Amino acid sequence: QVQVVESGGGLVQPGGSLRLSCVASGSIFSIYSMGWYRQAPGKARELVARFVTGGVAGGDIITYADSVKGRFTISMDSAKNTVYLRMNSLKTEDTAVYYCNAALSNEYGLASASYWGQGTQVTVSS
Repeated sequence: QVQVVESGGGLVQPGGSLRLSCVASGSIFSIYSMGWYRQAPGKARELVARFVTGGVAGGDIITYADSVKGRFTISMDSAKNTVYLRMNSLKTEDTAVYYCNAALSNEYGLASASYWGQGTQVTVSS
């Protein structure tokens, strides 16, 4: 009913850049937030960046993990239910599968169900 699809992963050298894209589609009334998470082998899934756009009277709220602040930039096209992650100055420790999450808003502007994409591999290696 709701599909979340990531793209843009690949192999890059340290210091390089990538841009990830994620599109949510299907039975969507409104998006509350979309975000990027990553999981390295043997590690827990962790938040990379999140863009909260629904149920926020004061405007959008963006959150980054400390490890990516200043290097990664999240942006969102709400009309297209699409979120992007621009990754600059990539480090080997950024290597992981990157997953997109889309959380829906209900009719009252509250966070509702969330959905995960299949993930896209990002490998940073020399």
